[in-house]
Amino acid sequence: MNKYRTHNCNDLTESDNQKKVTLSGWLHRKRDHGNLLFIDLRDHFGITQCVIENKNKCFKLIENLKPESVIQVIGTVVKRETGTENKDLKTGNIEVSIEDIIVLSQAKELPMPVFGEQDYPEDIRLKYRFLDLRRNQMHKNIILRSKVISFIRNEMSKLGFLEFQTPILTSSSPEGARDFLVPSRLNPGKFYALPQAPQQFKQLIMVSGFDKYFQIAPCFRDEDARADRSPGEFYQLDIEMSFVEQEDVFSVVEKLMINVFKTFSTKKLLYEKFPRITYNDAMLKYGTDKPDLRNPLEIYDLTDIFSREDVSFEIFKKLVKAGSKVRCIVTKQTKDKPRSFFDGIDKWAKEQGASGLAYFTFERDKEITGKGPVGKFFKEEALKEIMKITSAEVGDSIFFTCGKINEVQKISALAREKIGKELNLIDENLFAFCWIVDYPMFEFNELTKKIEFSHNPFSMPQGDINNINFEKPLEIKAFQYDIVCNGIELSSGAIRNHIPELMYKLFSIAGYEKKQVDDKFSGMINALSYGAPPHGGIAPGIDRIVMLLAGEINIREITLFPLNQNAQDLMMGAPSEVDEKQLKELSIKIDKKINS
Repeated sequence: MNKYRTHNCNDLTESDNQKKVTLSGWLHRKRDHGNLLFIDLRDHFGITQCVIENKNKCFKLIENLKPESVIQVIGTVVKRETGTENKDLKTGNIEVSIEDIIVLSQAKELPMPVFGEQDYPEDIRLKYRFLDLRRNQMHKNIILRSKVISFIRNEMSKLGFLEFQTPILTSSSPEGARDFLVPSRLNPGKFYALPQAPQQFKQLIMVSGFDKYFQIAPCFRDEDARADRSPGEFYQLDIEMSFVEQEDVFSVVEKLMINVFKTFSTKKLLYEKFPRITYNDAMLKYGTDKPDLRNPLEIYDLTDIFSREDVSFEIFKKLVKAGSKVRCIVTKQTKDKPRSFFDGIDKWAKEQGASGLAYFTFERDKEITGKGPVGKFFKEEALKEIMKITSAEVGDSIFFTCGKINEVQKISALAREKIGKELNLIDENLFAFCWIVDYPMFEFNELTKKIEFSHNPFSMPQGDINNINFEKPLEIKAFQYDIVCNGIELSSGAIRNHIPELMYKLFSIAGYEKKQVDDKFSGMINALSYGAPPHGGIAPGIDRIVMLLAGEINIREITLFPLNQNAQDLMMGAPSEVDEKQLKELSIKIDKKINS
């Protein structure tokens, strides 16, 4: 028999009445009723209420113990009196009458309580993460994470995938985010990089003759923190398959996502066949390639309207002549909304850095008119054309924005989200998945005035590879795809370019000479030269999947020991300084002036 416990703290029921038991756990909460002292004893599994009388020799001991001390309780199970049951606890129909107590570990005064779910400052929660993780919701989140990962592993094995582990120490990549670098002691002046993703290795696994690979892979990127992104490391379900096309990857991932989200959530799936939305359509209709499809609002292009003679909105007309675009959002039957609603949206847009949102409401008396600050600038025929383009009706309202394409996309995407929330249009009980497809292979960087890869440089371009028009690189589409759920990008993937000559050509468009490609991607380009299968893959983010399933809005809530916003581990004191001996072994010298 285990010396610390005969049962866990969620085991005991009425069937154990009058049974002598031993429990061990944390002193979760005390309630002093004078002659009786009630304590909630908590372990990993649950809570059991225990009670001790003031005549018991251990009464003073318990009375003086601080919360979160670890104790062993020996006692007898008794049925609770009628009316005192706790239906919120699995053990709520019984309690343990304490006969003896052994203190296993005393707790100091707590910097933050474990009982309750109060919100505490991030620095306190992260410095004392071991306490934070004892709290019920955090504990449940981490258990959920473990179960989700185990489930995914099992599902991938059933689908015929093999799990392999790829290296953690690798070479730095010129593409993507900023690397974490590791100095080499045996090769002075040279550095390893922690992998941003196992991208090249997973492709090399396919070139090595394996058919289907997966890994719950740690990835390291020196990025700034966001609500849905950790600043240092994260985990992804890394997948790669040989002899596949885009739809083969979609079929596997859709099946997996449906099973995971149905198993671990009671929320409904809006689509069980995920919609395919082209990148261009997503940017037009939603202003982003991460659309939240729970929101029914769409964005429309009205640029051409402002070249009409029956539109006299001169500010927009001048901007359009100079190359600006006009995008709009229509809200259904909002004619009775107060002026404060419309002005509030306009004010909000200005707070986001935009010039505001013009607006009016479609009305009909003898003819169709626009009611609102800018409605007078549109004659009836122009209004009818707007209604035709946007499927608007009398009683609907319209919000406009005008500016450079990237500016109108950004503010219209934010406005779509803002208005959707203001009008309670988003069903929080849904998961809405979609695929974003047909990404451009290249994009033009306005700052550097150079053509760059827009997504993954190892992707296969679409179309007949023998007849691609390399003279118009910005028109080349790639077999690249993202999976998005509720406005959160869960994953990026692609069908890979397995033809070395084609890879050299595509890299040359992005400004790389052949020698640079050979130097930076020597392992990959060399392997592809010895016979490589057509292959493709994807890498859904484990952290973001669990975040959605847990109903959390910040990724730190489902991560065991996360870094803070400044990429610091407040609990372990990392990053930390190292002594001169360690630096000397690595042939590194720190310039104190630069870092002071």
